Amino acid sequence: MDKRLLEILVCPLCKSALTLNTQKHELICKADRLAYPIREDIPVMIIDEARALAPDEVI
Repeated sequence: MDKRLLEILVCPLCKSALTLNTQKHELICKADRLAYPIREDIPVMIIDEARALAPDEVI
């Protein structure tokens, strides 16, 4: 993922910065404990598409 794109993307729910998880191809919102998928190099920033993070997944 382009670092410039990562710098401007924020969580659509709370507007917090996101962290890239390259192993799972997800953008992580630590504040809301949500993971937004990246499909075919395109971040899917739809709240309904995000998955809730398990307690042990918080980075």
